[in-house]
Amino acid sequence: MFGLGAATRIYLAAGRTDMRKGFNGLYGLVRDRLQCEPLSGHVFLFCNGQRNRLKLVFWDGSGLWVCAKKLEKGRFRWPEVGGEEVKVQLSQEELALLLGGIDLRQAERRRWYRRSVSEEPAA
Repeated sequence: MFGLGAATRIYLAAGRTDMRKGFNGLYGLVRDRLQCEPLSGHVFLFCNGQRNRLKLVFWDGSGLWVCAKKLEKGRFRWPEVGGEEVKVQLSQEELALLLGGIDLRQAERRRWYRRSVSEEPAA
């Protein structure tokens, strides 16, 4: 389907989202609510209030993808945020865990070196 490179960021929208929104509605949420560029190539995740439906928005360079998943039973363990936060950045591993039904609150993050995209290599 599509591959996620090292520079691709994954943003999860905090709170609930109306799952009736399609391409234009989700595009607007990315731009206005998350304050991100929808055509950046980053991945944006949205979930409904019951946490049993999820939508993913992704620009691949030629068009906008909107992928949806509806759970037959159970709920996604959506990370909770406090205060005024509207988005959470996830790693690719955390995305895989979330989609696989793992509660990220119970997962232990180990110290791990990961070079950020903004770091310049030493000459």
